[in-house]
Amino acid sequence: MRVVVPWCRGAVIGILLTSILPFKHFRIKINIIDISMETFNDEFRRRTKTLALRIVRLYSRLGAKDESKIIGKQLLRSSTSMAANFRASCRARSEAEHYTKLCIVIEESDETLFWLELLEESGLINPGLIKDIKDESFSILQVLSKARKKLKK
Repeated sequence: MRVVVPWCRGAVIGILLTSILPFKHFRIKINIIDISMETFNDEFRRRTKTLALRIVRLYSRLGAKDESKIIGKQLLRSSTSMAANFRASCRARSEAEHYTKLCIVIEESDETLFWLELLEESGLINPGLIKDIKDESFSILQVLSKARKKLKK
């Protein structure tokens, strides 16, 4: 039996009733079968844009050293490109275009993570200031990499 549950943002839930003891007890197993592509896209449009905004604010807090500004500008470019390209992938005219844009998003996400690591490991910024940003960037990279693999199949 399939049921659409409104509080699950368009997810379709499969419910399997299995008897443990005949006619006395039932166990309910709930599997999330499908989360709509629209819900996924909305969530990741929001997440990539929020990450880019956080990095814009981080850039303004970097010191005046040339190294900080150069790495900071690279970080700004990669994070804003990630958000813009994900948005473009949602508006793709074909599956091939969507896949290509998603590949660019993954590259930019990985580059964003690289610049964050470089800032941290070079000692140009306090690691505590960017821990949450790094975690979010890594999370986005992981999820979108898995999504790309599913699209390729």
